[in-house]
Amino acid sequence: MNDLGAAPDLQAQTDALQAELRKLRRINDVLMERVERSTDMSSNAFSMFETAIALEAKVRDRTLQLEDALRRLALANTALADAHAQANAAQMRLRDAIESINEGFVLFDADDRLVLYNEAYLGFWPQVAEQIGEPLTFEDIARIVAQNQQPAGAQVAPDRWVSDRLARHSIANGGHVQRLADGRWIQINELRTSEGGIVGIYTDITEAKAEDARARARELAEHNIMLQATLDNLSEGVCLFDGLGHLATWNDALRRLLRLPDDFMGVLETHADLLHWCRDTMGMDDQGWLDWQHQGQADQAAICSCARDNRHFELRSRVMGDGGRVFGFTDVTDMLRAQASLQETAEMLDRRVSERTMELVRLNGQLEEEVAERRTIEAELTEAKIAAEKANLSKTRFLAAASHDLLQPLNAARLFVAALGDRRLALPTRALVNQTSIALDSVEELLEALLEISRLDAGAIQPEVTSFRIDRLLRKLHVEFAPMAKAAGLAFTVDAQPIWVESDQRLLRRILQNFISNALRYTSQGAVTVVCRCADGKAEISVADSGPGIAPEQQEFIFEEFRRLDTRSPGKGLGLAIVRRASDMLGHPISLHSEPGRGATFSISLPLGAEQQDEEPQGIEARDRSMRGLSVLVIDNERQIQTGMVNLLTGWGCRVVVADGFDQAAARSHDGARPDVMLVDYHLNDGETGNDVVARLRAHFSASVPAIIISADRGEALKNQLAASDIPLLNKPVKPAQLRALLRMVLA
Repeated sequence: MNDLGAAPDLQAQTDALQAELRKLRRINDVLMERVERSTDMSSNAFSMFETAIALEAKVRDRTLQLEDALRRLALANTALADAHAQANAAQMRLRDAIESINEGFVLFDADDRLVLYNEAYLGFWPQVAEQIGEPLTFEDIARIVAQNQQPAGAQVAPDRWVSDRLARHSIANGGHVQRLADGRWIQINELRTSEGGIVGIYTDITEAKAEDARARARELAEHNIMLQATLDNLSEGVCLFDGLGHLATWNDALRRLLRLPDDFMGVLETHADLLHWCRDTMGMDDQGWLDWQHQGQADQAAICSCARDNRHFELRSRVMGDGGRVFGFTDVTDMLRAQASLQETAEMLDRRVSERTMELVRLNGQLEEEVAERRTIEAELTEAKIAAEKANLSKTRFLAAASHDLLQPLNAARLFVAALGDRRLALPTRALVNQTSIALDSVEELLEALLEISRLDAGAIQPEVTSFRIDRLLRKLHVEFAPMAKAAGLAFTVDAQPIWVESDQRLLRRILQNFISNALRYTSQGAVTVVCRCADGKAEISVADSGPGIAPEQQEFIFEEFRRLDTRSPGKGLGLAIVRRASDMLGHPISLHSEPGRGATFSISLPLGAEQQDEEPQGIEARDRSMRGLSVLVIDNERQIQTGMVNLLTGWGCRVVVADGFDQAAARSHDGARPDVMLVDYHLNDGETGNDVVARLRAHFSASVPAIIISADRGEALKNQLAASDIPLLNKPVKPAQLRALLRMVLA
């Protein structure tokens, strides 16, 4: 295409050079004329000499310019010849390319005259190919092919076809399809060129049309097969008649219901045959519903009976759009018999209802008497419930008091034993102290278990369900029980994913503590493994051991109080009883899988929780401050507790002041000197409580002195109350290690 565009440029340059040459010639002629005129006017020799010299210089300059113009003209002619050759070659290649394509190609200029075409284009019009050529217009070609009836549309109305074809050609914005008289189909795509002409591509799509027709035929055949299969699977007999009353299609159910012969085409070919068979052969009383209905009438449905075999049919008829008719037959004999039976049953039930109504009227009087009696019983039950609630409240109060009264002497004994353990003792004496500490631990565990079971039974413990990450709780349990497992020579592993669960963290920890402690207690060798996994939208925590296992008949009994399979173990038989009560309160199912000799696996299933802001709780960095010289104010109304605390704290190097309440503590504070920390019992004399004493002493000292509340009350109410005041709680009996750690924390 670039070669074809270069020829006009070279021609323009040649024309310019020739124009310049003519101009130079005119200038030369004018100069010569001036010289001759100068010679005639003056005969002075010197003037002629000057004129000759000037003329020679000008002629020489003009001659050089003329020679340069001739040289450039020669070059332009050479370039023009090359451009013409290239244009001819490009035009030949374009024509060869157009001839090589399978589609017909035709090009019209801006005046809609034929410019270029190929043999494939002429092949679409074989009868008039010799008449098509330059410089015919598109309208001339259209009229030639229409007069010879080449397109199928031109066979009926040639002028109309020409008019429609010219309209499509003038738009030239896409393709359309035409059928030729010889059965071929062509697709014509016409588009405008940049010069305003029109290029057309003619494609033979006869084979594609034929394949499309075959595909449509196959699709229609498959559709008919599916339709026939659907009709054959209907329990309703169906037959379709065309607009002339001839049978078009039917199904097997029709032959079965109307009891037609296997080869019934000679019996049932028209609508009249259907009327004859149903009315004369079967004795059907159709009441005119089988008559041929006219177009536009509504669909019909009726129940018809047959006198010959006492059968009943539901007859449906529908008018089709082409004037045909569809008839459907449904055998409703069994349904009508069932309706009759139901009618008889209904009448019988009506009689029975009447009889029962009379009986109910009689019983109603008795019920009214019973209602009055039940109201009396309900009133008595309400009073009993109120009494039970009062008793339960009294039991809760008793548990709180019992916790305090039972753990007070135990707390004092532990403080004395801890004070003895910090002193230098003879080996036999130290052994007795250690045995006493172990015995106190056993008594403490037993009392805590009994009190916890009592609180669970009394409803004194209410779960506080929150969302938390289970892996953090299991890591704490691993730290807690790892020394026990190491001492027993057992492998103890915890495998937990960062799963958010929804439960009461304190009660769940108590359940898992009992699972793990039992596994470590009853496993002599091997390993204890804690695993947490997600399954079926739940989180399941399992504790597996390699212990002796549990027989199936004993697995239910171990959850009862004081049930132990191995009486030689130090347990009390209360841990699993607490597990059963706590899991029931939380609604977390527990399970046990065990066989004798193959260990046991205890599991608990709990719901997944909503993910919260994932911030790892930061531990309080407590600096290890020496206890020596620490000023401690101990407030307790029990003399034994005061003595035990003094012995324990002075053994750590502390300076201790004891008091039984606020008045004594204020009086024993010399010159208003405030202590470094206060250890205050919660239940004091005359209803005084530890948090009130702490508040009053802080006001007395005019300083926020660190304080720790000590109590045997493990209720949530007290924990929440102290948490609101930012006062830590230490449960009785006090363990020296816990007390030392808590003192370091509050003094940090």
